[in-house]
Amino acid sequence: MADNETDANTAEESSPGTAPPGAIPVGSTPTDDGADRPGAPLAGGSARPRRAVRTEVDIAPPPWLLRVFLLGAATICGLLVGLWMLERLQGLLTILLVSLFLAFAIEPAVNWLAARGMRRGLATGLVFIGLIAVTSAFFGTLGALLVDQAISLVQNAPTNVVQLVDWINRTFNTQLSADDISKYATEWSGQLEGYLVGFAENAWGIGTAAVGALFQVLGILLFTFYFAADGPRFRNAVCSLLPPEKQVHVLRAWDIAVDKTGGYIYSRALLALCAAVAHYAALRILDIPSALALALWVGVVSQFIPTVGTYLAGALPVIVALVDDPRAALWILGFILIYQQFENYVLQPRITATTLDMHPAVAFGAVLAGAALLGPTGALLAIPVTATVQAFAGAYIRRYEVKSDDTGTPEPGGKTGRKKRWTGFLPSKRHPADSPRVNPRRKDNG
Repeated sequence: MADNETDANTAEESSPGTAPPGAIPVGSTPTDDGADRPGAPLAGGSARPRRAVRTEVDIAPPPWLLRVFLLGAATICGLLVGLWMLERLQGLLTILLVSLFLAFAIEPAVNWLAARGMRRGLATGLVFIGLIAVTSAFFGTLGALLVDQAISLVQNAPTNVVQLVDWINRTFNTQLSADDISKYATEWSGQLEGYLVGFAENAWGIGTAAVGALFQVLGILLFTFYFAADGPRFRNAVCSLLPPEKQVHVLRAWDIAVDKTGGYIYSRALLALCAAVAHYAALRILDIPSALALALWVGVVSQFIPTVGTYLAGALPVIVALVDDPRAALWILGFILIYQQFENYVLQPRITATTLDMHPAVAFGAVLAGAALLGPTGALLAIPVTATVQAFAGAYIRRYEVKSDDTGTPEPGGKTGRKKRWTGFLPSKRHPADSPRVNPRRKDNG
């Protein structure tokens, strides 16, 4: 009988429709009296046992997180690939940059010939032939100068050695002889032979570098010819990729770059011609050998190599004159210094006033920045690039007239502004405008 009652109680507890003791029926709300909360006292006075609350939270990543990770990974991979490509294509990009600015430099001459009925390709070819002829003549003359000086140095070596020994003995009170000089010359020749052997061992690397430089020069000439001959077509192709409102700015920047780069080259060429003529006359008067080659060297190097070109240009004539006649070297050094001042304060301001108006400090900083970025190529391109940027900024940046601040500085009309004392912020009897305004109708409430 007891077993039947136990089975009935178990079935009643496990039946689906029966709720366990203390459970809240479905659809009902808990009351506020606290009788149904865990730990509340039962009807008989005993405390209800607390039940463990089990909460399961399903944590899942948001759907956009995977896309963010993929986008970040793709961006990083793209940056790495872009840096790798820039490193590999650095030589080609440098060639294109140099070619573009050379094309800008010769485009005014090409446009001048094309405006007179000549085909643009033929005009570009004529300008190229002229530049190649001038460059070949310059380097050929310098090569002849080097050969002549080497031959003269070898032929006059015994006499120069004797004169050098006598000068050292007179100046430093020594007792040197030609035998001592021969001994030192033998030691120096052994060291020189070792250097020549090492140079011969690296002949393959030097030859490879020379071939690479030759291909770079040919590439620059080829791209320069295409950029100059097809300049209008190339410009139209670039502008066709932009909306009409952007095309105006691109064309204006292009024209500014052509004007400034061409103006820089032509103004420097004119200054180089003046320097070459003046130095040739001075070298001929002082009877210094190879006057034409030295004059060309001074004219070209002093104008087209920024910052240090002046010193390099003046050093070679002084050295050549020093070998021949020390007094002539002093005279030519004085002439170089005087002409440099004349060029800086008389010639250069008048020639470059309309082509390249740039402060010397800005030019020096631009050369340093260009050398840090692209080496010697950047140093050569720094000044025309800076001039282009300066002109473009001047065309788009608005400037305002600076007004006088009433500190006694003369105004444009010639009148001097009223001086303000350091107590100008205090009320003054002389200047009623400085006193606070008082309403006469206001009554004193005090």
